[in-house]
Amino acid sequence: MIKKAFIILSFIFSTTFFVSCTSNENKSLSGDVINNPNTANGKSDRSKLPAFTFVEDVHDFGKIIEGESVSFDFKFRNSGKSDLLISDVSTSCGCTVPIYTKEPIRPGQQGTIKVTFSSAGKRGFQSKNIVVVANTQPNTTTLRIKAQVVSPGSEK
Repeated sequence: MIKKAFIILSFIFSTTFFVSCTSNENKSLSGDVINNPNTANGKSDRSKLPAFTFVEDVHDFGKIIEGESVSFDFKFRNSGKSDLLISDVSTSCGCTVPIYTKEPIRPGQQGTIKVTFSSAGKRGFQSKNIVVVANTQPNTTTLRIKAQVVSPGSEK
């Protein structure tokens, strides 16, 4: 009786384990696509890697009225020697939403990361970081937006 219960529980556990491991919920790029260029001794050959060259990495919206949503396109060029892949773009606040290309950007090609900032519920000086994760070295690049949010009725 105990042996039969053990076999049934083992079967249920195994089935549950294998089914949960085959989920396709993760829509981001897999780790094997974003290569780590460092070798075991810490040296890397950066001459063959993709690289970001941003037109600007900080954008100041100036004065905006509380409640406004403003957007800016951070334009960049892949100045490296291989395809640039952006795996993630995250922001320091839920009030800032990024939109970026998921396709590889070939060497010499241009791309944009559009960032929209909602000033609802914000007042005063605002500074938000946007962290871009890609197959570059280093693998993160930080962009920044800032604005002076004034209350409605104040001069812009």
